Amino acid sequence: MNTISAEWTKVWSVRSTWWSLLAGVLMMAATAGQLAIYAANANTNDDPADNPGIVTVGSVVIGSVGLTQYAVLALGLLVITSEFTSGTIRTTLQCTPSRGRVLLAKAAVTGAVTFGLGLFLGTVGAAVAGPVLGRWGTAPASGTVGDVLAVATYLALVSVLALGLGAALRSAVLALTVLVATLMIVPLSLQEPDIAVLNRIADAFPGVAGGHFLAGDTDPYPAPVGLLLLAGWAGAALLLGRAALRRRDA
Repeated sequence: MNTISAEWTKVWSVRSTWWSLLAGVLMMAATAGQLAIYAANANTNDDPADNPGIVTVGSVVIGSVGLTQYAVLALGLLVITSEFTSGTIRTTLQCTPSRGRVLLAKAAVTGAVTFGLGLFLGTVGAAVAGPVLGRWGTAPASGTVGDVLAVATYLALVSVLALGLGAALRSAVLALTVLVATLMIVPLSLQEPDIAVLNRIADAFPGVAGGHFLAGDTDPYPAPVGLLLLAGWAGAALLLGRAALRRRDA
Protein backbone atom coordinates (compact mmCIF):
# COMPACT_ATOMS: atom_id res chain seq x y z
CA MET A 1 0.00 0.00 0.00
CA ASN A 2 2.90 2.37 0.67
CA THR A 3 4.12 1.88 -2.89
CA ILE A 4 0.67 2.61 -4.30
CA SER A 5 0.35 5.67 -2.08
CA ALA A 6 3.71 6.96 -3.29
CA GLU A 7 2.77 6.43 -6.93
CA TRP A 8 -0.58 8.13 -6.39
CA THR A 9 1.18 11.16 -4.94
CA LYS A 10 3.66 11.27 -7.82
CA VAL A 11 0.92 11.11 -10.46
CA TRP A 12 -0.92 14.11 -9.06
CA SER A 13 2.19 16.15 -8.28
CA VAL A 14 3.39 16.58 -11.87
CA ARG A 15 1.99 19.04 -14.38
CA SER A 16 1.93 16.51 -17.21
CA THR A 17 -1.00 14.73 -15.52
CA TRP A 18 -3.07 17.89 -15.41
CA TRP A 19 -2.18 18.80 -19.00
CA SER A 20 -3.23 15.32 -20.12
CA LEU A 21 -6.52 15.65 -18.26
CA LEU A 22 -7.20 19.04 -19.84
CA ALA A 23 -6.28 17.77 -23.30
CA GLY A 24 -8.58 14.78 -22.88
CA VAL A 25 -11.53 16.93 -21.85
CA LEU A 26 -11.03 19.38 -24.73
CA MET A 27 -10.59 16.60 -27.29
CA MET A 28 -13.66 14.72 -26.08
CA ALA A 29 -15.83 17.85 -26.07
CA ALA A 30 -14.65 18.95 -29.52
CA THR A 31 -14.90 15.50 -31.12
CA ALA A 32 -18.29 14.66 -29.60
CA GLY A 33 -19.63 18.04 -30.70
CA GLN A 34 -18.29 17.56 -34.22
CA LEU A 35 -19.71 14.04 -34.60
CA ALA A 36 -23.07 15.21 -33.27
CA ILE A 37 -23.11 18.06 -35.79
CA TYR A 38 -22.34 15.63 -38.61
CA ALA A 39 -25.19 13.35 -37.54
CA ALA A 40 -27.70 16.20 -37.27
CA ASN A 41 -26.64 17.72 -40.60
CA ALA A 42 -26.79 14.35 -42.36
CA ASN A 43 -30.42 14.00 -41.26
CA THR A 44 -31.38 17.41 -42.59
CA ASN A 45 -29.51 17.62 -45.89
CA ASP A 46 -31.01 16.92 -49.32
CA ASP A 47 -29.51 13.45 -49.72
CA PRO A 48 -31.71 10.82 -48.01
CA ALA A 49 -28.92 8.26 -48.41
CA ASP A 50 -26.95 10.16 -45.76
CA ASN A 51 -29.63 9.92 -43.08
CA PRO A 52 -28.35 8.05 -40.00
CA GLY A 53 -31.72 8.54 -38.29
CA ILE A 54 -31.93 8.83 -34.52
CA VAL A 55 -28.54 8.13 -32.96
CA THR A 56 -27.73 7.45 -29.33
CA VAL A 57 -25.61 9.84 -27.33
CA GLY A 58 -23.55 6.87 -26.20
CA SER A 59 -22.60 5.99 -29.78
CA VAL A 60 -21.27 9.53 -30.25
CA VAL A 61 -19.21 9.21 -27.07
CA ILE A 62 -17.77 5.89 -28.28
CA GLY A 63 -17.02 7.41 -31.68
CA SER A 64 -15.06 10.17 -29.96
CA VAL A 65 -12.70 7.77 -28.18
CA GLY A 66 -10.52 7.14 -31.24
CA LEU A 67 -8.98 10.61 -31.00
CA THR A 68 -9.45 11.30 -27.29
CA GLN A 69 -7.56 8.17 -26.26
CA TYR A 70 -4.22 9.69 -27.24
CA ALA A 71 -4.39 12.19 -24.37
CA VAL A 72 -4.93 9.24 -22.02
CA LEU A 73 -2.12 7.26 -23.66
CA ALA A 74 0.19 10.20 -23.05
CA LEU A 75 -0.68 10.07 -19.35
CA GLY A 76 0.06 6.35 -19.19
CA LEU A 77 3.38 6.79 -20.96
CA LEU A 78 4.56 9.75 -18.90
CA VAL A 79 3.91 7.96 -15.60
CA ILE A 80 7.00 5.85 -16.32
CA THR A 81 9.00 7.53 -19.09
CA SER A 82 9.23 10.85 -17.25
CA GLU A 83 11.02 9.04 -14.42
CA PHE A 84 13.59 7.63 -16.82
CA THR A 85 14.10 11.09 -18.34
CA SER A 86 14.52 12.86 -14.99
CA GLY A 87 16.42 10.03 -13.31
CA THR A 88 13.92 9.78 -10.44
CA ILE A 89 13.40 6.11 -11.32
CA ARG A 90 16.62 5.41 -9.38
CA THR A 91 15.08 6.83 -6.20
CA THR A 92 11.88 4.90 -6.86
CA LEU A 93 13.74 1.61 -7.18
CA GLN A 94 15.92 2.33 -4.15
CA CYS A 95 12.80 2.81 -2.05
CA THR A 96 11.12 -0.28 -3.58
CA PRO A 97 13.75 -2.63 -5.02
CA SER A 98 11.17 -5.04 -6.46
CA ARG A 99 10.72 -4.02 -10.10
CA GLY A 100 7.51 -5.99 -10.41
CA ARG A 101 6.00 -4.37 -7.34
CA VAL A 102 6.83 -0.89 -8.62
CA LEU A 103 5.32 -1.59 -12.01
CA LEU A 104 2.18 -3.14 -10.53
CA ALA A 105 1.72 -0.11 -8.27
CA LYS A 106 2.10 2.20 -11.25
CA ALA A 107 -0.38 0.08 -13.21
CA ALA A 108 -2.92 0.13 -10.38
CA VAL A 109 -2.69 3.90 -10.01
CA THR A 110 -2.66 4.56 -13.75
CA GLY A 111 -5.64 2.28 -14.31
CA ALA A 112 -7.62 3.85 -11.47
CA VAL A 113 -6.87 7.41 -12.59
CA THR A 114 -7.68 6.77 -16.23
CA PHE A 115 -10.84 4.81 -15.38
CA GLY A 116 -12.07 7.80 -13.38
CA LEU A 117 -10.97 10.11 -16.19
CA GLY A 118 -12.85 7.91 -18.66
CA LEU A 119 -16.05 8.24 -16.63
CA PHE A 120 -15.64 12.01 -16.62
CA LEU A 121 -14.79 12.18 -20.32
CA GLY A 122 -17.79 10.01 -21.19
CA THR A 123 -20.03 12.30 -19.18
CA VAL A 124 -18.57 15.37 -20.90
CA GLY A 125 -19.08 13.80 -24.32
CA ALA A 126 -22.69 12.91 -23.53
CA ALA A 127 -23.36 16.40 -22.14
CA VAL A 128 -22.02 17.98 -25.33
CA ALA A 129 -23.58 15.56 -27.82
CA GLY A 130 -27.11 15.56 -26.39
CA PRO A 131 -28.00 19.22 -27.00
CA VAL A 132 -26.22 19.30 -30.36
CA LEU A 133 -28.10 16.24 -31.64
CA GLY A 134 -31.40 17.67 -30.45
CA ARG A 135 -34.34 15.73 -31.89
CA TRP A 136 -31.94 13.45 -33.75
CA GLY A 137 -30.48 12.04 -30.55
CA THR A 138 -31.62 9.77 -27.78
CA ALA A 139 -30.03 9.00 -24.43
CA PRO A 140 -31.56 5.95 -22.73
CA ALA A 141 -30.22 5.92 -19.18
CA SER A 142 -29.03 2.31 -19.01
CA GLY A 143 -27.51 2.37 -22.49
CA THR A 144 -25.69 5.65 -21.93
CA VAL A 145 -24.32 4.57 -18.55
CA GLY A 146 -23.17 1.29 -20.08
CA ASP A 147 -21.40 3.10 -22.92
CA VAL A 148 -19.66 5.49 -20.51
CA LEU A 149 -18.51 2.56 -18.37
CA ALA A 150 -17.23 0.77 -21.47
CA VAL A 151 -15.28 3.88 -22.50
CA ALA A 152 -13.75 4.17 -19.02
CA THR A 153 -12.76 0.49 -19.05
CA TYR A 154 -11.22 0.77 -22.51
CA LEU A 155 -9.22 3.86 -21.59
CA ALA A 156 -7.96 2.27 -18.37
CA LEU A 157 -6.69 -0.80 -20.25
CA VAL A 158 -4.99 1.12 -23.07
CA SER A 159 -3.30 3.37 -20.51
CA VAL A 160 -1.88 0.29 -18.76
CA LEU A 161 -0.78 -0.98 -22.18
CA ALA A 162 0.99 2.34 -22.70
CA LEU A 163 2.60 2.09 -19.26
CA GLY A 164 3.97 -1.38 -19.99
CA LEU A 165 5.43 -0.32 -23.32
CA GLY A 166 6.87 2.81 -21.73
CA ALA A 167 8.62 0.67 -19.11
CA ALA A 168 10.00 -1.62 -21.81
CA LEU A 169 11.13 1.07 -24.26
CA ARG A 170 11.90 3.90 -21.80
CA SER A 171 11.29 6.57 -24.43
CA ALA A 172 7.94 8.35 -24.66
CA VAL A 173 8.42 9.07 -28.38
CA LEU A 174 9.41 5.50 -29.25
CA ALA A 175 6.66 3.99 -27.09
CA LEU A 176 4.05 6.31 -28.62
CA THR A 177 5.20 5.33 -32.11
CA VAL A 178 4.82 1.64 -31.26
CA LEU A 179 1.41 2.32 -29.69
CA VAL A 180 0.08 4.16 -32.73
CA ALA A 181 1.36 1.38 -34.97
CA THR A 182 -0.18 -1.32 -32.77
CA LEU A 183 -3.51 0.38 -32.18
CA MET A 184 -4.11 1.78 -35.64
CA ILE A 185 -1.53 1.54 -38.44
CA VAL A 186 -0.79 -2.21 -38.48
CA PRO A 187 -4.42 -3.42 -38.15
CA LEU A 188 -5.59 -0.93 -40.80
CA SER A 189 -2.85 -2.16 -43.13
CA LEU A 190 -3.95 -5.74 -42.54
CA GLN A 191 -7.60 -4.89 -43.18
CA GLU A 192 -6.95 -2.89 -46.36
CA PRO A 193 -6.67 -5.87 -48.78
CA ASP A 194 -9.91 -7.30 -47.31
CA ILE A 195 -8.48 -10.81 -47.15
CA ALA A 196 -10.22 -13.02 -44.59
CA VAL A 197 -7.12 -14.36 -42.87
CA LEU A 198 -5.59 -10.89 -42.58
CA ASN A 199 -8.86 -9.51 -41.21
CA ARG A 200 -8.84 -12.22 -38.52
CA ILE A 201 -5.28 -11.28 -37.56
CA ALA A 202 -6.26 -7.60 -37.39
CA ASP A 203 -9.19 -8.51 -35.13
CA ALA A 204 -6.70 -9.75 -32.52
CA PHE A 205 -4.93 -6.38 -32.24
CA PRO A 206 -5.78 -4.27 -29.18
CA GLY A 207 -7.32 -1.30 -30.95
CA VAL A 208 -9.63 -3.46 -33.07
CA ALA A 209 -10.51 -5.72 -30.13
CA GLY A 210 -11.28 -2.65 -28.04
CA GLY A 211 -13.44 -1.29 -30.85
CA HIS A 212 -15.48 -4.50 -30.97
CA PHE A 213 -15.88 -4.31 -27.19
CA LEU A 214 -17.03 -0.69 -27.27
CA ALA A 215 -19.47 -1.32 -30.11
CA GLY A 216 -20.94 -4.39 -28.41
CA ASP A 217 -20.31 -6.46 -31.53
CA THR A 218 -21.17 -10.12 -31.90
CA ASP A 219 -19.06 -10.65 -35.03
CA PRO A 220 -16.27 -11.75 -35.40
CA TYR A 221 -16.52 -12.47 -31.66
CA PRO A 222 -18.65 -11.27 -28.73
CA ALA A 223 -17.83 -8.01 -26.98
CA PRO A 224 -16.46 -9.75 -23.84
CA VAL A 225 -13.86 -11.51 -26.01
CA GLY A 226 -12.75 -8.12 -27.30
CA LEU A 227 -12.36 -6.97 -23.71
CA LEU A 228 -10.32 -10.07 -22.82
CA LEU A 229 -8.06 -9.58 -25.84
CA LEU A 230 -7.43 -5.96 -24.88
CA ALA A 231 -6.75 -6.95 -21.26
CA GLY A 232 -4.37 -9.63 -22.53
CA TRP A 233 -2.39 -7.06 -24.51
CA ALA A 234 -2.20 -4.80 -21.44
CA GLY A 235 -1.01 -7.70 -19.28
CA ALA A 236 1.57 -8.76 -21.89
CA ALA A 237 2.90 -5.19 -22.05
CA LEU A 238 3.31 -5.15 -18.26
CA LEU A 239 5.21 -8.43 -18.36
CA LEU A 240 7.45 -7.04 -21.09
CA GLY A 241 8.04 -3.89 -19.04
CA ARG A 242 8.81 -5.92 -15.92
CA ALA A 243 11.32 -8.05 -17.82
CA ALA A 244 13.03 -4.93 -19.19
CA LEU A 245 13.20 -3.32 -15.74
CA ARG A 246 14.75 -6.44 -14.23
CA ARG A 247 17.23 -6.90 -17.06
CA ARG A 248 18.58 -3.35 -17.27
CA ASP A 249 19.76 -0.89 -14.65
CA ALA A 250 17.69 2.23 -14.10
